[in-house]
Amino acid sequence: MVLERELLVTGIGGQGVQLAAQVLARGATREGKHVMLFGVYAGAMRGMNTDATVVIGDGPLQSPPLISHTWSAIGMHDKFWEPVARKLRDGALILVNDATFETELDESRYRVLRVPATDTADGLGNPLGGSMVMAGAYAAVSGLVGLDALVEGMRESIPPYRTQHIAANETAIGAGFEWGTDRKAVNA
Repeated sequence: MVLERELLVTGIGGQGVQLAAQVLARGATREGKHVMLFGVYAGAMRGMNTDATVVIGDGPLQSPPLISHTWSAIGMHDKFWEPVARKLRDGALILVNDATFETELDESRYRVLRVPATDTADGLGNPLGGSMVMAGAYAAVSGLVGLDALVEGMRESIPPYRTQHIAANETAIGAGFEWGTDRKAVNA
């Protein structure tokens, strides 16, 4: 039986939602996993909703790229959270950006981690790196993608005109992965 894990990522355009999903998908692919990625964003690049679906499996995938239920979610912002919330399975793993996600979540129903993604990125001198911190934290907590593959996935995802951000993104991913590893050990 093929093990499949679904991830819904949501936020506001400009927060790096599409990049984070792409980095996680490419990282999993580098580890030989089967992956589907589907990104959706509103007509305006910044300020409107942006969502991505990633399905990762250890064999050929059965889930379509548009899913009705999910094993996990990342909320970079809660402005457009409601459609994602309706798809969460009981026991879902949810990581939210502590600085921008104010909605209360039922911690008796879900495994919720409030990641200091924006604050960590700011502290690293990379104010746009919150999604990379979040991708690192998610990879560590979920165990779906290793750190080295995640970093390589990020390098493959950065367009040629943005290569100046690779080193800062690598640091942000590493900080998020370390944060997630510490939380995984505490919550295991």
